Amino acid sequence: MLDLVIAVVAGALIGLSLGALGGGGSILAVPVLVYALDQNPSQATTGSLVIVGATALIGAITAYRAGNVLLSRGVAFGLVGIGGAAVGAKASALVPETVLLAAFAILMLLIGSMMAVRQVRARRTVGEPKTGSDAGAGPTRRFALDDPIITFSPTFACQCPQALKVLITATGVGLLTGFLGVGGGFLVVPALLLALALPMEYAAGTSLVVITLTSVAALAVRAGVGSSPDWDVVLVLTATSAVGGFLGARLAARVDTRRLTTAFTALVLAVAIYTATQALPALL
Repeated sequence: MLDLVIAVVAGALIGLSLGALGGGGSILAVPVLVYALDQNPSQATTGSLVIVGATALIGAITAYRAGNVLLSRGVAFGLVGIGGAAVGAKASALVPETVLLAAFAILMLLIGSMMAVRQVRARRTVGEPKTGSDAGAGPTRRFALDDPIITFSPTFACQCPQALKVLITATGVGLLTGFLGVGGGFLVVPALLLALALPMEYAAGTSLVVITLTSVAALAVRAGVGSSPDWDVVLVLTATSAVGGFLGARLAARVDTRRLTTAFTALVLAVAIYTATQALPALL
Protein backbone atom coordinates (compact mmCIF):
# COMPACT_ATOMS: atom_id res chain seq x y z
CA MET A 1 0.00 0.00 0.00
CA LEU A 2 2.83 2.38 0.88
CA ASP A 3 4.54 1.61 -2.44
CA LEU A 4 1.33 2.52 -4.25
CA VAL A 5 1.08 5.88 -2.45
CA ILE A 6 4.74 6.66 -3.22
CA ALA A 7 4.23 5.72 -6.89
CA VAL A 8 1.14 7.95 -7.22
CA VAL A 9 2.75 10.99 -5.58
CA ALA A 10 6.07 10.57 -7.39
CA GLY A 11 4.32 10.01 -10.72
CA ALA A 12 2.34 13.22 -10.34
CA LEU A 13 5.51 15.22 -9.60
CA ILE A 14 7.35 13.65 -12.55
CA GLY A 15 4.49 14.45 -14.91
CA LEU A 16 4.04 18.02 -13.71
CA SER A 17 7.74 18.66 -14.19
CA LEU A 18 7.83 17.23 -17.70
CA GLY A 19 4.62 18.93 -18.80
CA ALA A 20 5.27 22.37 -17.33
CA LEU A 21 9.05 22.64 -17.64
CA GLY A 22 9.87 20.36 -20.57
CA GLY A 23 12.08 18.05 -18.51
CA GLY A 24 13.21 16.82 -15.14
CA GLY A 25 11.02 13.74 -14.84
CA SER A 26 13.69 11.08 -15.11
CA ILE A 27 16.00 12.67 -12.56
CA LEU A 28 13.19 12.01 -10.08
CA ALA A 29 12.06 8.69 -11.55
CA VAL A 30 15.35 6.83 -11.14
CA PRO A 31 15.97 7.74 -7.45
CA VAL A 32 12.33 7.02 -6.60
CA LEU A 33 12.50 3.59 -8.25
CA VAL A 34 15.83 2.73 -6.59
CA TYR A 35 15.51 4.14 -3.07
CA ALA A 36 11.76 4.24 -2.46
CA LEU A 37 10.54 1.28 -4.53
CA ASP A 38 13.50 -1.13 -4.22
CA GLN A 39 14.41 -1.47 -7.90
CA ASN A 40 18.03 -2.04 -8.87
CA PRO A 41 19.71 0.63 -11.05
CA SER A 42 19.29 -1.38 -14.26
CA GLN A 43 15.58 -1.90 -13.59
CA ALA A 44 15.16 1.75 -12.59
CA THR A 45 16.81 3.23 -15.67
CA THR A 46 14.71 1.01 -17.96
CA GLY A 47 11.51 1.76 -16.06
CA SER A 48 12.34 5.46 -16.17
CA LEU A 49 12.40 5.37 -19.97
CA VAL A 50 8.88 3.91 -20.02
CA ILE A 51 7.55 6.51 -17.58
CA VAL A 52 9.25 9.50 -19.15
CA GLY A 53 8.62 8.46 -22.76
CA ALA A 54 4.87 7.96 -22.22
CA THR A 55 4.54 11.17 -20.22
CA ALA A 56 6.51 13.17 -22.77
CA LEU A 57 4.22 11.91 -25.55
CA ILE A 58 1.10 13.07 -23.70
CA GLY A 59 2.73 16.39 -22.87
CA ALA A 60 3.92 16.87 -26.45
CA ILE A 61 0.41 16.36 -27.84
CA THR A 62 -1.03 18.81 -25.31
CA ALA A 63 1.70 21.39 -25.96
CA TYR A 64 1.26 21.02 -29.74
CA ARG A 65 -2.45 21.75 -29.44
CA ALA A 66 -1.57 24.83 -27.39
CA GLY A 67 0.75 26.01 -30.20
CA ASN A 68 3.97 25.60 -28.18
CA VAL A 69 5.69 22.94 -30.34
CA LEU A 70 7.80 23.34 -33.47
CA LEU A 71 7.18 19.82 -34.73
CA SER A 72 9.66 19.56 -37.60
CA ARG A 73 12.48 20.91 -35.41
CA GLY A 74 11.67 18.50 -32.60
CA VAL A 75 11.41 15.48 -34.92
CA ALA A 76 14.69 16.35 -36.68
CA PHE A 77 16.53 16.78 -33.37
CA GLY A 78 15.01 13.59 -31.96
CA LEU A 79 15.84 11.48 -35.02
CA VAL A 80 19.46 12.62 -34.89
CA GLY A 81 19.56 11.78 -31.17
CA ILE A 82 18.34 8.21 -31.76
CA GLY A 83 21.82 7.06 -32.81
CA GLY A 84 23.33 8.33 -29.58
CA ALA A 85 20.48 6.79 -27.56
CA ALA A 86 21.12 3.37 -29.12
CA VAL A 87 24.86 3.53 -28.36
CA GLY A 88 24.23 4.72 -24.80
CA ALA A 89 21.71 1.95 -24.15
CA LYS A 90 24.17 -0.69 -25.33
CA ALA A 91 26.94 0.80 -23.18
CA SER A 92 24.74 0.77 -20.05
CA ALA A 93 24.67 -3.03 -20.12
CA LEU A 94 28.48 -3.17 -20.04
CA VAL A 95 29.15 -1.22 -16.83
CA PRO A 96 28.60 -2.20 -13.17
CA GLU A 97 25.42 -0.91 -11.54
CA THR A 98 27.43 1.07 -8.98
CA VAL A 99 29.07 3.00 -11.84
CA LEU A 100 25.66 3.56 -13.47
CA LEU A 101 24.16 5.00 -10.28
CA ALA A 102 27.24 7.09 -9.47
CA ALA A 103 27.21 8.58 -12.97
CA PHE A 104 23.53 9.39 -12.51
CA ALA A 105 24.26 11.09 -9.18
CA ILE A 106 26.96 13.24 -10.77
CA LEU A 107 24.62 14.20 -13.61
CA MET A 108 21.93 15.16 -11.10
CA LEU A 109 24.34 17.41 -9.21
CA LEU A 110 25.40 19.11 -12.45
CA ILE A 111 21.83 19.62 -13.62
CA GLY A 112 20.71 20.90 -10.22
CA SER A 113 23.61 23.36 -10.13
CA MET A 114 22.86 24.53 -13.68
CA MET A 115 19.21 25.05 -12.76
CA ALA A 116 20.16 27.06 -9.68
CA VAL A 117 22.51 29.28 -11.69
CA ARG A 118 19.80 29.79 -14.30
CA GLN A 119 17.35 30.81 -11.58
CA VAL A 120 19.78 33.41 -10.19
CA ARG A 121 20.40 34.85 -13.65
CA ALA A 122 16.68 34.92 -14.42
CA ARG A 123 16.00 36.97 -11.29
CA ARG A 124 18.67 39.48 -12.29
CA THR A 125 17.13 40.00 -15.72
CA VAL A 126 13.52 40.36 -14.54
CA GLY A 127 12.13 43.67 -15.66
CA GLU A 128 14.62 44.22 -18.47
CA PRO A 129 12.93 45.28 -21.72
CA LYS A 130 12.75 42.68 -24.48
CA THR A 131 14.58 43.47 -27.69
CA GLY A 132 15.09 41.90 -31.10
CA SER A 133 13.95 38.30 -31.33
CA ASP A 134 12.92 38.36 -27.66
CA ALA A 135 10.22 40.91 -28.32
CA GLY A 136 7.79 38.22 -29.35
CA ALA A 137 7.30 35.32 -31.72
CA GLY A 138 4.18 35.79 -33.75
CA PRO A 139 2.96 33.48 -36.51
CA THR A 140 5.47 34.78 -39.08
CA ARG A 141 8.38 34.21 -36.71
CA ARG A 142 7.09 30.74 -35.82
CA PHE A 143 7.00 29.56 -39.42
CA ALA A 144 10.51 30.94 -40.01
CA LEU A 145 11.78 29.01 -36.99
CA ASP A 146 10.18 25.79 -38.25
CA ASP A 147 11.75 25.98 -41.70
CA PRO A 148 13.92 22.91 -42.50
CA ILE A 149 17.66 23.13 -41.93
CA ILE A 150 18.43 20.96 -44.97
CA THR A 151 16.28 20.87 -48.12
CA PHE A 152 16.64 18.89 -51.35
CA SER A 153 13.81 20.39 -53.41
CA PRO A 154 13.65 22.40 -55.61
CA THR A 155 17.42 22.67 -55.02
CA PHE A 156 19.77 21.47 -52.30
CA ALA A 157 20.21 23.99 -49.49
CA CYS A 158 21.93 23.54 -46.12
CA GLN A 159 22.27 25.71 -43.04
CA CYS A 160 25.44 23.73 -42.31
CA PRO A 161 26.68 25.48 -39.11
CA GLN A 162 23.28 24.94 -37.53
CA ALA A 163 23.13 21.36 -38.84
CA LEU A 164 26.50 20.64 -37.16
CA LYS A 165 25.24 22.07 -33.86
CA VAL A 166 22.19 19.81 -34.08
CA LEU A 167 24.34 16.74 -34.83
CA ILE A 168 26.64 17.32 -31.85
CA THR A 169 24.06 18.35 -29.25
CA ALA A 170 21.41 15.79 -30.27
CA THR A 171 23.93 12.93 -30.24
CA GLY A 172 25.14 13.96 -26.78
CA VAL A 173 21.61 14.11 -25.41
CA GLY A 174 20.85 10.74 -26.99
CA LEU A 175 23.89 9.14 -25.38
CA LEU A 176 22.80 10.28 -21.91
CA THR A 177 19.23 9.14 -22.58
CA GLY A 178 20.33 5.64 -23.50
CA PHE A 179 23.05 5.25 -20.88
CA LEU A 180 21.33 6.66 -17.80
CA GLY A 181 17.67 6.22 -18.71
CA VAL A 182 17.05 9.97 -18.59
CA GLY A 183 14.73 11.79 -20.94
CA GLY A 184 17.23 14.61 -20.96
CA GLY A 185 14.72 17.45 -20.80
CA PHE A 186 16.96 19.80 -18.84
CA LEU A 187 19.64 19.08 -21.40
CA VAL A 188 17.31 19.20 -24.41
CA VAL A 189 15.86 22.63 -23.59
CA PRO A 190 19.28 24.38 -23.43
CA ALA A 191 20.37 22.38 -26.49
CA LEU A 192 17.35 23.60 -28.45
CA LEU A 193 18.09 27.15 -27.38
CA LEU A 194 21.71 26.78 -28.50
CA ALA A 195 21.48 24.60 -31.61
CA LEU A 196 18.18 25.78 -33.05
CA ALA A 197 17.90 29.27 -31.52
CA LEU A 198 14.34 28.58 -30.38
CA PRO A 199 12.55 31.08 -28.15
CA MET A 200 11.97 29.69 -24.65
CA GLU A 201 8.20 29.47 -25.18
CA TYR A 202 8.78 26.86 -27.89
CA ALA A 203 11.82 25.09 -26.44
CA ALA A 204 9.98 23.44 -23.52
CA GLY A 205 7.17 22.06 -25.71
CA THR A 206 9.48 20.99 -28.52
CA SER A 207 11.75 19.19 -26.06
CA LEU A 208 8.90 16.80 -25.28
CA VAL A 209 8.94 15.59 -28.90
CA VAL A 210 12.69 14.94 -28.63
CA ILE A 211 12.32 13.13 -25.29
CA THR A 212 9.61 10.87 -26.71
CA LEU A 213 11.72 9.80 -29.69
CA THR A 214 14.99 9.24 -27.81
CA SER A 215 13.27 7.42 -24.93
CA VAL A 216 11.52 5.01 -27.31
CA ALA A 217 14.78 4.35 -29.16
CA ALA A 218 16.72 3.67 -25.95
CA LEU A 219 13.94 1.43 -24.62
CA ALA A 220 13.89 -0.58 -27.85
CA VAL A 221 17.63 -1.23 -27.58
CA ARG A 222 17.36 -2.17 -23.89
CA ALA A 223 14.55 -4.68 -24.57
CA GLY A 224 15.67 -8.12 -23.48
CA VAL A 225 18.92 -6.79 -22.02
CA GLY A 226 19.43 -6.86 -18.25
CA SER A 227 16.72 -7.26 -15.61
CA SER A 228 13.14 -6.19 -16.26
CA PRO A 229 11.56 -3.58 -13.99
CA ASP A 230 8.62 -4.25 -11.70
CA TRP A 231 5.94 -3.52 -14.28
CA ASP A 232 3.15 -3.03 -11.72
CA VAL A 233 5.07 -0.17 -10.12
CA VAL A 234 6.18 1.26 -13.48
CA LEU A 235 2.63 1.23 -14.87
CA VAL A 236 1.25 3.08 -11.82
CA LEU A 237 4.02 5.67 -12.09
CA THR A 238 3.42 5.99 -15.84
CA ALA A 239 -0.34 6.47 -15.48
CA THR A 240 -0.09 9.14 -12.77
CA SER A 241 2.82 10.79 -14.56
CA ALA A 242 0.82 10.97 -17.80
CA VAL A 243 -2.00 12.77 -15.98
CA GLY A 244 0.53 15.12 -14.39
CA GLY A 245 2.14 15.73 -17.78
CA PHE A 246 -1.20 16.68 -19.31
CA LEU A 247 -1.96 19.10 -16.47
CA GLY A 248 1.58 20.49 -16.49
CA ALA A 249 1.51 21.22 -20.22
CA ARG A 250 -1.79 23.09 -19.81
CA LEU A 251 -0.43 25.04 -16.84
CA ALA A 252 2.68 26.02 -18.81
CA ALA A 253 0.52 27.92 -21.29
CA ARG A 254 -1.35 29.80 -18.54
CA VAL A 255 0.86 30.51 -15.56
CA ASP A 256 4.30 31.88 -14.75
CA THR A 257 6.39 28.78 -14.12
CA ARG A 258 9.26 30.58 -12.36
CA ARG A 259 8.07 29.66 -8.87
CA LEU A 260 7.52 26.06 -9.93
CA THR A 261 11.01 25.99 -11.44
CA THR A 262 12.52 27.37 -8.22
CA ALA A 263 10.80 24.76 -6.07
CA PHE A 264 11.78 21.99 -8.47
CA THR A 265 15.40 23.16 -8.47
CA ALA A 266 15.51 22.82 -4.70
CA LEU A 267 13.98 19.35 -4.96
CA VAL A 268 16.48 18.24 -7.61
CA LEU A 269 19.44 19.42 -5.53
CA ALA A 270 18.11 17.66 -2.43
CA VAL A 271 17.57 14.37 -4.32
CA ALA A 272 20.96 14.78 -6.05
CA ILE A 273 22.79 15.15 -2.73
CA TYR A 274 20.99 12.15 -1.26
CA THR A 275 21.70 10.02 -4.34
CA ALA A 276 25.36 11.06 -4.31
CA THR A 277 25.78 10.17 -0.62
CA GLN A 278 24.34 6.71 -1.33
CA ALA A 279 26.02 5.99 -4.67
CA LEU A 280 29.51 7.48 -4.53
CA PRO A 281 30.74 5.72 -1.33
CA ALA A 282 29.72 2.37 -2.88
CA LEU A 283 31.80 3.21 -5.94
CA LEU A 284 34.83 4.23 -3.89
